[in-house]
Amino acid sequence: MKKQYNLLVALFLVIFLAACGNESTNNTNTKDDDDSDTDEPITLTLFNADGEEKEFNDAVAQKITEETGVVLEFDYPVGGNEEAVPLMIASGDYPDLIFAKGDIGKLIEAGAVIKLDDLIEEKGSNLKAMYGDQLDRLRHSLEDPSIYTVGTYGVDSPVWEPSGTFQVQLDVLRELGYPEIKTLEDLEAALTEYVEKYPEIDGQKTIPLSLLGSDWRWLITVGDPAGFAAGLAGDGQWAVNDDTGEATYKFLLPEIKQYFKWLNGMNAKGLLDQESFTQTHDTYISKLSSGRVLAIADQNWNFGDADMALVADGKEWRTYAPLPVTLGEEYVHQGIKNYGYTGGWGIAISSTTEHQEKAFEFLDWMASEEAQILVNWGIEGVHYDVVDGERKMKEEDRNRMNTDANYGKETGVGYYVYPFPQWGIGAVDSSGQPITPNNEEQIIENLNAAEKEVLSEYSMDNWTDWFPPAEELGVSNHGQAFSYNIQAGSDLEIIMQKADDLTEQRITQAILGDPAEFDQAWDSMLEELEAMDIARANELMTQKTQDIMELWGTK
Repeated sequence: MKKQYNLLVALFLVIFLAACGNESTNNTNTKDDDDSDTDEPITLTLFNADGEEKEFNDAVAQKITEETGVVLEFDYPVGGNEEAVPLMIASGDYPDLIFAKGDIGKLIEAGAVIKLDDLIEEKGSNLKAMYGDQLDRLRHSLEDPSIYTVGTYGVDSPVWEPSGTFQVQLDVLRELGYPEIKTLEDLEAALTEYVEKYPEIDGQKTIPLSLLGSDWRWLITVGDPAGFAAGLAGDGQWAVNDDTGEATYKFLLPEIKQYFKWLNGMNAKGLLDQESFTQTHDTYISKLSSGRVLAIADQNWNFGDADMALVADGKEWRTYAPLPVTLGEEYVHQGIKNYGYTGGWGIAISSTTEHQEKAFEFLDWMASEEAQILVNWGIEGVHYDVVDGERKMKEEDRNRMNTDANYGKETGVGYYVYPFPQWGIGAVDSSGQPITPNNEEQIIENLNAAEKEVLSEYSMDNWTDWFPPAEELGVSNHGQAFSYNIQAGSDLEIIMQKADDLTEQRITQAILGDPAEFDQAWDSMLEELEAMDIARANELMTQKTQDIMELWGTK
């Protein structure tokens, strides 16, 4: 009995001491069990909503680990699964770092991510220097003006490479004598003339215009180009008055109807790819890579692989020129507008990680000058050299960067810029040098020979010269509405989701339908939007926009 008694006493003491230790740990402000007790790298898991399968083992990744003691382990939504974050919340099992895009609000409401304000104030010298007077744009809302995320977009990011607008093959411009293509009417005339002249390209049927409306890319190849053509800024599904904050669901506007009526006519005339709303991304990229698609309406990052394939195949004249095409010359294209730092999305630190402090230190280091040079340029002597005090990409790396879609993934150069904190392509380091190799001068130098010849014919240096200048468009007071964090389960979120689902379906049907029935189809869609109380969504989005402007001090 005495032995058993002594054993019980010893066991009680162990449990008591352990409990005291746990209480001490739970009373700390941040979790960091053993980060300072070992020289071994710490693995931080990162969920990236835009991620892909990737090992953190390239040259740049190894250098990041050397400097920070952190190894990243990536997780991502397979097949673009939109339920990844809700499932994460339901399970309560969170990675250390989370880039959830528009679902960040759900994580905040679930208590899944921590507030970063105190950490930024105490330990975020690099982040404070990077964001400067834009720091308030990281704040969540008027009701909760805390900072939960950092990163995603560059702070100083002028547009030197227009994207998201119509893109037309260089050969179309050359063959037609370098015409001015400013309106949809101009574009249609050019495509019609070229396809009549060349019904086939390399033995395959010429496709005048192809879109990718079979999945979420409907938004960027069908919905967004309608707004640009109507002179709207890049606010996603919304048209926003930048002075008052008044927001309108853009598909209610008559000019948006005019755009889709034009697409309906293009389809009826056989000028629109019949697979535009059924093809996969792989099929789309394959078509573009063949050189037989004359025009697209797309973001550069979505068709970049095809562009590289064309250059690698010696088909530079089959690459594309971005054009500021609008409904008519009275509309002002917003393609190179400066939106300021948009905020909204970014990387958050989970509330369950054992390495909160280390995770924050890592994010702050990524905002440092040293990190920005590394992730943008790579490693000195490996990817770039310093010549007369200036960084110069090695010729092989420069060529691969422009022609090899796997370059970033294999080397790490440029791969860890998004969605991490980033200075932006317009920033310069402490020596006055561009922080990225993609500054305007280098972008112009990187243009292929066909692009340079076309630009010369139009007496331009860069494609931006074709667009209304950013100085005339002004800096947005409200950022970009598509990036706002909308409360999960709110009336605004519910109505928006229903409206987006409806418009995607009904507009697709209207485009592919009989032109004689287009007006009726459009009016029917407007009635359905009215029935789901789209007016209420307009009111709520207007209030949201005005709150954002007040939070940022731009109202």
